[in-house]
Amino acid sequence: MAKYIFITGGVLSSLGKGVTSASIATLLKHSGLNVTMLKIDPYLNVDPGTMSPFEHGEVFVTEDGGETDLDIGNYERFLNESISKKNNFTTGQIYLSVIEKERKGDYLGKTVQIIPHITNEIKDRIYEIGKDFDIVLIELGGTVGDIEGLPYMEAIRQIRQEVGSKNAMFIHVTLVPYIKAAGELKTKPTQHSVQELRRIGITPHMLICRSEVSLPKSLKRKLANSCDIDYHSVIEATDAKTIYKVPINFLKQNILEPISEQLQLGKLEPDMSQWNELVKKIVEPADEVKIAFVGKYVTHKESYKSLIEALIHSGAWLDTRVNIEWIDSEDLETKPELLEKLEEVDGILVAGGFGKRGVEGKLKAIEFARVNKVPYLGICLGMQMAVVEFTRNVLGIKNAESQEFDPDTKEPIIYLIDEFIDASGEKQLRTHTTPLGGTMRLGGYECLVKKDTKLYDAYQTDKVIERHRHRYEMNNKYADRLEEAGMIISGRSAEGLVEAVELKDHPWFVAVQFHPEFTNRLQNPNKIIKKFVEKSLELKK
Repeated sequence: MAKYIFITGGVLSSLGKGVTSASIATLLKHSGLNVTMLKIDPYLNVDPGTMSPFEHGEVFVTEDGGETDLDIGNYERFLNESISKKNNFTTGQIYLSVIEKERKGDYLGKTVQIIPHITNEIKDRIYEIGKDFDIVLIELGGTVGDIEGLPYMEAIRQIRQEVGSKNAMFIHVTLVPYIKAAGELKTKPTQHSVQELRRIGITPHMLICRSEVSLPKSLKRKLANSCDIDYHSVIEATDAKTIYKVPINFLKQNILEPISEQLQLGKLEPDMSQWNELVKKIVEPADEVKIAFVGKYVTHKESYKSLIEALIHSGAWLDTRVNIEWIDSEDLETKPELLEKLEEVDGILVAGGFGKRGVEGKLKAIEFARVNKVPYLGICLGMQMAVVEFTRNVLGIKNAESQEFDPDTKEPIIYLIDEFIDASGEKQLRTHTTPLGGTMRLGGYECLVKKDTKLYDAYQTDKVIERHRHRYEMNNKYADRLEEAGMIISGRSAEGLVEAVELKDHPWFVAVQFHPEFTNRLQNPNKIIKKFVEKSLELKK
C-alpha cells in the first residue's frame, strides 16, 4: 500500500510549495523508492488550458495530452520522468465529475453534498494515483483557510484515518518573516497558520519555514514547542541560488530522518552525486553565452517556465551560464532600435504563443537570424512564423499568412486541419469557430527525423516523441517550393504533418512545431535545446 505525504501552505501564496514537494520527492526517489506526485488546484476552471499566461503562467503539457499546472513541469524536471494528466486535478474537474454522476443517477436519488460526495471523489482520485507507488506526494494549492480548499483539507484528514497514522504525513510550508526595522524573525504567522490547520483537524508533522535569513536554534525550539512539532522536524528554507540546490539544502538538515520515522521507511541514503555536480555547474559555470528570448509574454516570465529551465539545464551540461536577453516581440514592431540588441547576442530563440499580437516583431527577429547567420531555434509559433518569413522574403509570396490571423487568406502557408487523430488515437474535428478548450493537437506525438539534417545531428535517431500544443499546421501544398528554395523539412509526423524545418545554407537554423521544453529534465536535457545552446556557444567563441 502507498504511503502519502500531504504538503499544505500557510500565511501567503508563492512560498515554493511546488519546489519543496519536488525536492522531497527527488530525495526519496534517489533513495530507491518508487515515487510519484500529485498537484491539486482549488480553482473552478476544468484545467489551465484556456487561462491567460499573465493570469496563471505556463500551461504544462503531459505526455498523455493533459493541460496542467506548471508545477507538474517542476515535478517532471526534478523526478526525471513523465507524469500523467491524472496527477493534476482541479475543483472544476471534481464538481463536473460529481454532477455528471448525479445526472446519470449514480447516487440513487440521494442528496448530493460536499461531504461525502465531493470528498469521496477527491479521495478516490488520490487513491487511484497511489496504486503502483511506494510514496505519493500531494501538493494542495492555495493556503490554509481558503474557503475553496476546505473540502480538500477534510478529504486528506479522512485519508489519514483510513490508511493509518504511519502511512500518512502532513508537511506545512509557512513563512517566517524577517522584520528589518526590528531586526527580528517573527513566528506568529506560522503559529496562527498551524492553529488553523489544527482547527480543521490536521496536525502537521513537519514545518518547512521559508525565510530570508537562517533560523537560530532558539527560534526553531520556539516553533517546535508552540506548534507541537519535534525540533528536528522544523526545517528552514532560505532563498537558494538555484531551485536545484533546495534538495541538497534539505538533505544537510537531515530532512529524511523525520520523514522515515513517521512513515517507517528505514534508513534512507540518497545518491545525489550527479545532481550535486550539475548544481555546481549552474551556480559557478566555466563559460557563458547570451541568448535573445523573443516572446509576447516576457513581462510575465512564468509563462515560459519550462523553456527557461531547459536553457539552464542545457547550460549545466555544457558548463555554461545562459544569460537571457528578454525582448518583447510587440516592442520589436514599434522600436527598430531593439534590433541592435540582436546584434549583441550569440543565439536567437522565438517562443510559442497564441494570437496575432507581437507576430510582426517575431518575423523581424527571425529575418535577422536568417540573414545574419545567427543560430536560431523556433518553437511552435516560432516555427510557423519562420515558414511565413521565408515564404514572404525568399519565395516572394508577400501575402503569405497563417489562417490563425487571417482565416480568409489567399496564401494559407499555415492552416487549420479540420480532421486529425489525437494522441489517444481518437478522431478530432475542429473549425475556426470551435471552442478553444480541448481542440488542439495535445500531448506526445511521434516525429520521424530525416537523416543528414541538423535535427538528426541533435537527436542522433530517426524517431522521437515530443509534445504538442497548437491548432494550426504548416500547409504541405507549399512544401516542394520551400525545399527548392533552401528550407529543408527535417521532421514529419507519421501522418505526414510537418514537425520541423531548417535552413540549408545557415550555420544552425532549426524550427520545430512541438514544444521540446516539455520533455526536458535537469538530469536529461532535451537534445534540440542543448544543441542550440552548444551552437550559440560555438558562435561566441
